[in-house]
Amino acid sequence: MNHLIKAEFRRLLATRMWRGLLLAAALLGGGLIGVMALVGPENFDPPMPGLDTEAGLRSILGILGYTALVPAAAGTVAVTSEYRHRTAAVTFMFAPRRGRVLAAKLATYAVIGLAYGIVLAGTAAMALFAVAAARGVSLGLPAATVLALLGRIAVAMVVYLLLGVGMGALIRSQVAALGVVLGYLYLGEPVLMMIPGVNTLYPVLPGGATAALTDFTYLTDAMSAQLDTAAVQLLPPAAGGLLLIAYALTASAIAVIVPMRRDIT
Repeated sequence: MNHLIKAEFRRLLATRMWRGLLLAAALLGGGLIGVMALVGPENFDPPMPGLDTEAGLRSILGILGYTALVPAAAGTVAVTSEYRHRTAAVTFMFAPRRGRVLAAKLATYAVIGLAYGIVLAGTAAMALFAVAAARGVSLGLPAATVLALLGRIAVAMVVYLLLGVGMGALIRSQVAALGVVLGYLYLGEPVLMMIPGVNTLYPVLPGGATAALTDFTYLTDAMSAQLDTAAVQLLPPAAGGLLLIAYALTASAIAVIVPMRRDIT
């Protein structure tokens, strides 16, 4: 099993996509949070609570959860590329026990997703603390709480990468799979939040579970204020985390079961 995991790491790290993925994590984490902290959320249009308040700081950090489409897309591309270039067929010729091969792939993807999350959270923390110190702003949450929230976001990134892997295994066409993943994350959930009655499903969707895990209520509160409707009640953070784990397990099962039963040639 170890040699299969090592082989997967060698193959994946030889591609440019993973270096680009980690670069994107640094830009989205340090760059996005750094710019928002430097400008100050109180200067946004519309204005938000400042970094010296708990609500403002949670809102800024929670926005990072919406960068999850990047690891989700990366996981989708990683799997669909194997069907597109027929590399999986070669792998299974040398290692015919598909279950072990697919388990090695999942372990590799999970580590890559965690690396993305750590880079995202780490650069965000450095940028936030550096800008706050430069501006002389006292953050609205203790440093330990900020790091804990960023840690939750890092874990959520692993889930989204595995969701992309599962979708890539289910939909072999790269264009179609990317369209479904990005369309759902970028448009699907936000649109659902705008439909009265239907928006009650949001808390049990991946985006709602992520918002619950990170205690990010700004978007749901803003949406309810804009539409003059009752705010959608998110799950408790622990329940949101458990739901994300369930999504990750489901995506992993899809990534293993579907290729086991499918002709990949």
